[in-house]
Amino acid sequence: MKNKILWLAIFLITFISINAKDYNILNFGAIEGNLSTSAIQNAIDECALAGGGNVIIPSGTFLIGTVFLKSNVNLHLKQGAVLKGSTDLSNYSRQGRSPGIIYCEDAINVSISGTGTIDGSGDSFYDFSKNHVYEEFDKNRTRQKENYMPEGEFFTDGPVKRTRAPGMTIVFFHCTNVSVTGITIKDTPIWATRFGFCDGVLIDGITIKNNPLIPNSDGIHCTISRNIRISNCNISGGDDAIVLTGFPKDEETPGINTTEQLPHKYGNKTIYGENMTVTNCVLKSSSAGIRIGYGQHPIRKCTFSNIVIYDSNRGIGIFAHDGSNIEDLIFSDIIIETRLHNGQWWGNGEPIHLSAISRFDGHTAGQIRNVQFNNIIATGEQGILVYGMEDSPLENIRFNNFQLHIRKGKETLAYGGNFDLRPASPIAMQLFEHDIPGIYAQHVNKLAIRDFDMTWGHDLPSFFTHGLESVNVKDLTIENFTGVGNPNAPGSQKLKLNNSKILTE
Repeated sequence: MKNKILWLAIFLITFISINAKDYNILNFGAIEGNLSTSAIQNAIDECALAGGGNVIIPSGTFLIGTVFLKSNVNLHLKQGAVLKGSTDLSNYSRQGRSPGIIYCEDAINVSISGTGTIDGSGDSFYDFSKNHVYEEFDKNRTRQKENYMPEGEFFTDGPVKRTRAPGMTIVFFHCTNVSVTGITIKDTPIWATRFGFCDGVLIDGITIKNNPLIPNSDGIHCTISRNIRISNCNISGGDDAIVLTGFPKDEETPGINTTEQLPHKYGNKTIYGENMTVTNCVLKSSSAGIRIGYGQHPIRKCTFSNIVIYDSNRGIGIFAHDGSNIEDLIFSDIIIETRLHNGQWWGNGEPIHLSAISRFDGHTAGQIRNVQFNNIIATGEQGILVYGMEDSPLENIRFNNFQLHIRKGKETLAYGGNFDLRPASPIAMQLFEHDIPGIYAQHVNKLAIRDFDMTWGHDLPSFFTHGLESVNVKDLTIENFTGVGNPNAPGSQKLKLNNSKILTE
């Protein structure tokens, strides 16, 4: 009986797909090379009114402002089709806001497919002669003091200064059953995609090519969404490549508030960002290749496998800087290569970063629990950071079959030898001087390191120190840790343990 129901469902889906009506934007007045926002919107509206179908973008370049995608509509970009974002901000408007190129809210069964391109014209909204800088940390807390990001210097890794910009390029809010497949997204002025409060997201075979100098040009950014599958994607940009965060539109107020979810029919009705699976992707970022955490809602049940992260400021970052917990994450079969970037990017060249520290004064951060890293090969210009606080310790963190090589880079002396915990409170904890072991762990309950092979570059400065340094770690398991302290650092040790108890070695 179950098999009959399954085959009936497959037949119905196939029948609907084959018989879905096409709505070619040329038939609604779209003209290649001209602003075609109204024509595309009219095609979407008629398609939705008829019960759904495919809105066809044919080969050619069509200028566009904001269009609103609706339930049961598939926006299909043919080979050679380009939707190019207008550089006139007046073409992006919704109740006084600029929502970007494609916006969809409170909808079901919506998709973007094909082999065409969405070009956000992002470079047009930046001044590439100036850097994006702002007061965020105390230079006197860094190793380099006033020579850290010195006044008057242009930082070649960016970020560059934003002059103006429309919103995120593709946005789905409070949607159920969303898919984005096959397309290329390029040159977006800020986030390429946002999936906020969505339930059931499929992203497969897309390419995102953003300028690495542009701040906040995230690739795939999911906020408080669940049941997410991401596969076969190639993503590069000036901020995190793949992200699962837990913040609503108001990200600066502590505590969970579900008010934003109540008036919507569709999307995620739970408090969790959860059930994300990512596989077979290549990632490059001026910040983190993979970022988990930031925001008030808890995050759980995610797996990441068969991934390459290269030329990034961080490899994998997990951040419990709000009151919510992050738990049950598995990272497997991943190659990571990081380097220190100059300029005001978060991160300091760490292949792996876990931290639980509140960004709100007077509040306690949540915990990071039950995280595994299996079969990882990492090369970086900084060590691994596993950083808990006394009131928010990390719990059950495991490294299994891990290779780590730490090397010197062109920015090591100018930026290295610091821990970067941004955003954190107080300001003294944002960015501060600290020696760099291969692994630094503090305030962790149950840390296991098995089959870990660590090597150092030959020319590293002496602020690179021990193989493993642990402070206030309970239930520490070490099995087959191969490595020594940095040979260039007098007094460095293979293992430096402070108030930490080894169960097995």
